[in-house]
Amino acid sequence: MEAPYELIYYTGVPGRGEHIRLALEEAGVAYTDTASLPMSKCREVVTTYLTSRTEDEQGNPPYYAPPLFKHGHLIISQTSNILMYLGPKLGLAGSKEDDVYRVNALALTALDGLSTEVHDCHHPIAAELYYEEQKEESLRRSKEWMKTRLPKHLGFWEKVLERGGSKWLLGTEFTYADLVLFQCIDGVQFAFPKAMNQARESGKYNRVFQLWKDVKARPNVAAYLASERRQKYDWGIYRYYPENDVVPE
Repeated sequence: MEAPYELIYYTGVPGRGEHIRLALEEAGVAYTDTASLPMSKCREVVTTYLTSRTEDEQGNPPYYAPPLFKHGHLIISQTSNILMYLGPKLGLAGSKEDDVYRVNALALTALDGLSTEVHDCHHPIAAELYYEEQKEESLRRSKEWMKTRLPKHLGFWEKVLERGGSKWLLGTEFTYADLVLFQCIDGVQFAFPKAMNQARESGKYNRVFQLWKDVKARPNVAAYLASERRQKYDWGIYRYYPENDVVPE
């Protein structure tokens, strides 16, 4: 489809749209991103897609939340769904016919455990409540997550890499699942640096942390990370609250 790639996402934080940006940047393809607009204009554009009928509708259903991805008349939502659409087009979904499903499963697992669960650490009661309204519950949730869930997740990814016998999740082939895991590990390191330092120093997850380093060093990814297009962590999925960054006993 000879049409531009258009990412529709809020500005101000990496957010869930970051996984899509990383895939596009790694592939070296041109795309537009509403996050590059001034904040007020960006919110106006995103809100229009979420609340109004547009001339681009053409059978596309209403959407619950960004990121959205527009390619020609097609507009789709959900991070993993967008990546599953883009993966084969960008050469980031493996070479075998069934690999697209294997890669999608890996990406979904990373997003569930190291993105959604991490967000719930600072908003364990309700997303609509401010963090300050649930600090006590957040501290309890963070402690339990770092003690029980984090080792389980890191252990799973270590096993995937060990069984694959290579530095990438799908064996010798680099896919968007590696980019997703990189972004998740990167975000958790921002949110819980003490716990992640302890995990790294334990030596139990060397393959996982090496993957993070290897993805970060890929030329296109490195150039993107050093650019102004890479937004800083702040109030999005990954947040750093010193009082929650307690090393598990």
